[in-house]
Amino acid sequence: MRRNTLYRKYFKDNLFMRFTLIVSCVFIATIIAFSYLVLMLISDSAVQRQMDNQRNTMEGISKYVENKYQSVQDMIRDVYRDGSLASNTTFLLEHPFSEYVEHRLDRYFAADQPTSDAVQFFQNKIDDDPDIRSLMLYSANQQVMYYYKARRQFDMVSTNAAHSFVPDSMYLDEESLVSVPNIWVLQSIGMQRSPMFSVKIPINNKTSLLNIGQILVYFDSTAIRQAMSNYKEEFKGEILVLSAQNEVIFDSSGKGYGTKYRGLAGMNSGEEVTVDGMVVTSLTQSQAGYSVVSMISKKELAETYRSARNTIISIALVCILFAVLLPAMFISNFAKRTHRIIRFTRKVKNGDLNTRIIDSKEDELGQIAKSFNSMLDELNQYIDQVYKAEIKQKHTEIATLEARVNPHFLYNTLEVIRMRAISSGAKDVGEMIYSLSVLFKSYVRPKARYTFKDELEACRMYLELFRIRYKDRFAYTIECSKELEDLPIPKMSLQPVIENYILHGMRTGQADNKVSIRAYPDQQGIQVVIADNGLGIPAERLDELRLGLEDNGTMSGSESFGLRSIHERLRLMYGKPYGVGLISEAGAGTEVTITFPYPAKEDTEHV
Repeated sequence: MRRNTLYRKYFKDNLFMRFTLIVSCVFIATIIAFSYLVLMLISDSAVQRQMDNQRNTMEGISKYVENKYQSVQDMIRDVYRDGSLASNTTFLLEHPFSEYVEHRLDRYFAADQPTSDAVQFFQNKIDDDPDIRSLMLYSANQQVMYYYKARRQFDMVSTNAAHSFVPDSMYLDEESLVSVPNIWVLQSIGMQRSPMFSVKIPINNKTSLLNIGQILVYFDSTAIRQAMSNYKEEFKGEILVLSAQNEVIFDSSGKGYGTKYRGLAGMNSGEEVTVDGMVVTSLTQSQAGYSVVSMISKKELAETYRSARNTIISIALVCILFAVLLPAMFISNFAKRTHRIIRFTRKVKNGDLNTRIIDSKEDELGQIAKSFNSMLDELNQYIDQVYKAEIKQKHTEIATLEARVNPHFLYNTLEVIRMRAISSGAKDVGEMIYSLSVLFKSYVRPKARYTFKDELEACRMYLELFRIRYKDRFAYTIECSKELEDLPIPKMSLQPVIENYILHGMRTGQADNKVSIRAYPDQQGIQVVIADNGLGIPAERLDELRLGLEDNGTMSGSESFGLRSIHERLRLMYGKPYGVGLISEAGAGTEVTITFPYPAKEDTEHV
């Protein structure tokens, strides 16, 4: 039911609204479709760029491990190329070390020249590469391991099969050229298990081509991180280096070293598969038998294009907002202007012929508004000419008579009382009535421009009343700069302060009562200082008055009404810097400072 009501109210008879709604829906659908396509393109591009970064990182790590593997291959190749070194190395691995020393001495004396020292050759190799943690030569015949460390003399470790598992492990790991160091080998040489990877190359007799032993080189796995340094900022996820038995040689997260990884079953080198929400990519080095694996979660991949996605969504929402708001604003403006015309026509129907349609635009509605206003102007002009002329003339005559009767009645009455007082011998009463009459005229008589001079004259007449009453017990002074006399001022801006002094501060029992009014300009504006030597204001009451002035009228008491009215009018007309200030001390008089702007504003008379 409500849906039908809304349709009849806004769409059934409103073709423009229906058209706008259709256009907005088309725009919104187009924006959503376009944003979705752009988001798909950007997300695919971001994912592909991230996967390229992963591959570059994998290739850098694979190249690093391959270089270490190749360095060991080159080490053995250098041995084979040097006949003397190959012979000495073969003798070292097939005979005890003491016989190797005698063999070198015999060859030296026989040839009368030094021969290549196999022991020193391998020691030099380990000293040349800072990534090598240790180097071992294993003799299969002697079951002895020659163990090298950087800047140390080599050690010989017996690996007899009856007391050690090293010989068995050497044969079991024969196919694993790059792997995790064997635990039995580590125990036999006394090394702690730490992140390292082993490169093992068999050594053959150059003459018989029979295997006589192996060379094992342990490299620091943490050095692999150096290969990731070029991609550290862009790399995400984890990188693993696995041996042929899927043992973790290196883990970028530092958690999985030495464990088995089963996620490569059935994977080909360079292939991407998804396992448990992780995108897994492998790169296999077939000759050395190791693999580099990249694992990155789909959530991390989504993070690569999150900012672009948020930007596209934000732009789409802004476009949708504009697609909805712009037609809505146009329709709302059109409807408001139409309703304004209808509302004004109803006012004219009810008899308000002074109403006008305010519409400055030049479109069709603007032309209708101007035509309507012109019609009302002509109608009012006709009514004024025929009917209102006589009515206005009668009202003018009545107002003139009332304006003459009311003030004159008051002045004539005061004049009769004054003359009666003089004829009875009360001249002071006559003077007081005269001052009061002049004071009433200054406040009642309308004046286009009310100035400082007028207000000070009103104050003077008011003070004159009390000077006559108290005679020699009361005196006053009024000082005003000449340049201020013609400046405008709100009526009753000073007189209430004088009245407060007369009613609440004057000490009638003393003969030295006096009050002074000084008006002068300064940097803050125009200062009017009204000072007296009256009763003063107690400190507690003074604080209450000051707080009341700042709280916009929370003061109570008849003595505060005049101050509050002056302060509030000045604040309303001129702003916060202007208003009333109080300084007083009980028994020592009061000083009221009223601050006006300079020059005074010309538009304050109507406030």
